Amino acid sequence: MLNRSQIHGAGLGLKRELIPQIQSLYHQTLISNIQFIEIAPENWIEAGNKATKQLDWFAARYPIVCHGLCLSLGGISPLNINFLHQVKQFLDHYNIDIYTEHLSYCTDAYQGKQGYLYDLLPIPFTEEAVHYVAKRIRQTQEILGRRIGIENASFYAAAPISEMSELTFLNAVLSEADCLLHLDINNIYVNSVNFNFDPLSFLREIPQERIVYSHIAGHYQQSPDLLIDTHGENVIDPVWALLENAYDLFGVFPTLLERDSNIPALEVLMKEVDKIADLQHQAIKGTVRANPQTLAQLTL
Repeated sequence: MLNRSQIHGAGLGLKRELIPQIQSLYHQTLISNIQFIEIAPENWIEAGNKATKQLDWFAARYPIVCHGLCLSLGGISPLNINFLHQVKQFLDHYNIDIYTEHLSYCTDAYQGKQGYLYDLLPIPFTEEAVHYVAKRIRQTQEILGRRIGIENASFYAAAPISEMSELTFLNAVLSEADCLLHLDINNIYVNSVNFNFDPLSFLREIPQERIVYSHIAGHYQQSPDLLIDTHGENVIDPVWALLENAYDLFGVFPTLLERDSNIPALEVLMKEVDKIADLQHQAIKGTVRANPQTLAQLTL
């Protein structure tokens, strides 16, 4: 298997419908900018012989990162320890170093039974929540035997008991848990529109040394002041500009295109993967410059 200790360049989230397309085009330059892939371990653990053979094919050819969906770091129920041991076995088997999860919760309990809400809900930004979530992250890291990354989440309603900003909460959790940051560029932009703050100011306060890799994605505009993080549309210019600024601030880091719905043909997706790679090359050469009109769109 490949050495996955270092990922670089541009990546693509691996969806089932993309598997035969990538396999058939693997030796062609059309997809040469795919330097790593991302999977959700929940979709592959105990998925059966056919899925195992497919993943083995990719593991022999691409570095893999795992982005979890159901750990519920902010949930009130105890962490699912059995699931975490399954994840550890999966990561170890495929020699995957990078595992990330959302800074959110997705479970609730009723009559003593835990259930999944099938959505990623925001954690109240309180000091108590910082300590609570950081403790659960440390417990996760101890079980997995590796540091994890937490992803800044999109959200649509602010908890009335919040005591601090999203940015202050995020940085406090990163520091207390001593974990890594899975930086989602689109989520910064989405939240900046939904809650009327400057995304560039938010970005400048991100701790560079904790960034492990980033996401970029499209979203749905429900109204001028409400964006929904669907991962089902093309990436828009202000989000590309925010990625450019991130490279300018922090240097180039691995960046992956998320597309979870309305998935077009691979040839179409590659236009955005190629754009990530182009921005990275420009930044490395020191020539990255955001379009002034696009930058103006970022300043609210």
